[in-house]
Amino acid sequence: MDLEKAIMKRFLRKLVNLNIWGGRHTELKNLQKSLPDHLRGTKEHKKAIKELINKEFLNIKQSTGELHVSLNTHKQKEIFEFLQESED
Repeated sequence: MDLEKAIMKRFLRKLVNLNIWGGRHTELKNLQKSLPDHLRGTKEHKKAIKELINKEFLNIKQSTGELHVSLNTHKQKEIFEFLQESED
């Protein structure tokens, strides 16, 4: 499994565990806290966030001057299927 996909799964797991769905949101910087220090701010990390937004797994909104994210409730089935994919 490539690094970008692993980062995407880690972000999704964190949001699912914190129950960040729909109207409940968290600052984008809080997702970075789930990564080891050497991966924070890398291009893989930024590509992973863009890919999650493109797949419509994440909702993004401007709040208090920062970008906030939440999981898309309409894509709940697809999110859980993505997390269940084997890590070959």
